[in-house]
Amino acid sequence: MASLATNSRSSMLTNDQISSFHENGFLIVENAVTRNQLKKLSTEFESWVETSRGESAPFGVTLDHRPRFDLEPGHSAEKPALRRVSSPVEISLAYQDVMSNSVMLDAVAELIGPNVKFHHSKINSKLPGAKTAVKFHQDFLFTPHSNDSLITALLFIDDVTMDNGPLEVVPGSHKGPLHQLWHDGVFTGAVSDDALASIQQQIISCTGPAGAVCLMHTRLLHGSAPNRSDQSRTLFICVYSSADSQPLSPNPVPNEFDQHIVRGKASDQIRCVNYQMIRPELPTGASFFNQQAEAK
Repeated sequence: MASLATNSRSSMLTNDQISSFHENGFLIVENAVTRNQLKKLSTEFESWVETSRGESAPFGVTLDHRPRFDLEPGHSAEKPALRRVSSPVEISLAYQDVMSNSVMLDAVAELIGPNVKFHHSKINSKLPGAKTAVKFHQDFLFTPHSNDSLITALLFIDDVTMDNGPLEVVPGSHKGPLHQLWHDGVFTGAVSDDALASIQQQIISCTGPAGAVCLMHTRLLHGSAPNRSDQSRTLFICVYSSADSQPLSPNPVPNEFDQHIVRGKASDQIRCVNYQMIRPELPTGASFFNQQAEAK
């Protein structure tokens, strides 16, 4: 198995932070990248937004021949609405560097390491006035593995506020049931209305400065609202697993770095946990936003 692994670093999370992650299912860590890394990420994304002004439909191509750049309905040259870049680590050394060599990854390794594999990456952006909302779901049901030692790392490229569509989570829900994403024979990519009603009072927003990261357990219930501000909210998202966790479904964002070791070493062990779920439906469009929208 190919490796991008670098040497492990000294401990950077406190015992209280580690305990908080395991108790609540998420942890926000500031200064997860250097200023230089953050500037490069922001500049690269801004260049893709500029490119998108000349496009009228999702464009580019990924390993599975789907569009790499997804545009929100209503996108125009005057008001670009680039909302997803699939696998930016394949086309940008700046994003590849952060994925494999950053404080963000150091923190992930302290929570599920020391041996860590990369699974996939993407950028989810809500430019000013973006109407896209992410319905509540658990990532694990999109990316089932033999065990649930997976973390979704959501790096804030912009300041994330209460008004620009922050990540919304249900603390402790990673310890609860898996909420199926299939309803009446349709893969909706979202929990049922009944499940959503039962968690409404528990939802909290995750805000923080650019350069912070929200480390989220793969079973944590989460979603996000539209951007109601004039400020962008862009997240660089990387999914990592422990080296002894094996995927049980095709990668929804296939990429050349899938299963590469990014911390420690490969494992000959396969660790399993007991659970049941229905296999996810792989996206055929530019992103899972289309799956959620089509299931209305």
